[in-house]
Amino acid sequence: MNVLLSIDIIAKKFILSVGQVTLLTVKGLGGIFVPPFNLKLVSREVDTFGAGSLLLVDIIALFTGMVMALQTIYGLSIYGAEMYVGSVVSLSIVRELGPVLTSIMVGARVGSGIAAEIGSMQVTEQIDAMRALGASPIKKLVTPKLLAAMITLPLLTVTADIIGIFGGMVIALFELDIDRTFYINSVLTTIKISDLLSGIGKTVFFGLLIAVIGCHFGLKTTGGTTGVGRSTTITVVTISISILISDFFLTKLFLIVF
Repeated sequence: MNVLLSIDIIAKKFILSVGQVTLLTVKGLGGIFVPPFNLKLVSREVDTFGAGSLLLVDIIALFTGMVMALQTIYGLSIYGAEMYVGSVVSLSIVRELGPVLTSIMVGARVGSGIAAEIGSMQVTEQIDAMRALGASPIKKLVTPKLLAAMITLPLLTVTADIIGIFGGMVIALFELDIDRTFYINSVLTTIKISDLLSGIGKTVFFGLLIAVIGCHFGLKTTGGTTGVGRSTTITVVTISISILISDFFLTKLFLIVF
């Protein structure tokens, strides 16, 4: 009986949270089309998402491509097909590894920052003061982050894809001593426009998830500085799980569409 009661409580909290996140998303996206338009806030958030995450994303993409190439060469060598390493590595990175790893890294870095920033404002009653002055916290805090995330994450993913494929080429050149032109041609003949659109299209949704989950837990922060730390932790965990779950459904969707 106690187990069933606990499951019921957890289910109600989950449904309530989903409803709150959905409502926050609708309001945040609606703020994009409602004046006044503060481009300065958006540009600041773009800098936080993009410039601040670029080096981290590129390093991870480089070594991911190198590891992928090593594992692919080992696996394909059994069948004598190691020359096709460029095709396997590029397709894996463009369709899955690039978008997912980039989103998780940016989500961990930026999502936690969003939760901490808004959470600190919440516990110090700055958001209540903002409402008292007639300003909309959604318009000032949430909307710029949503817009910046949906713009920046696809661009970061493109960079990660290029760096990851380059990392695979470096390993292929040293391990197999294949011609650089052959590797590049195998990449270009393998990757189609639908593969690029599928990978990059996912990151628009991932960026939306990162921003809205960070804002949601920030706005729900209670309990002073301890609550801020708790919100930051749960934000990172929720973002990572949400990206991995949504990746499955988005992959199914894009396979149908393309």
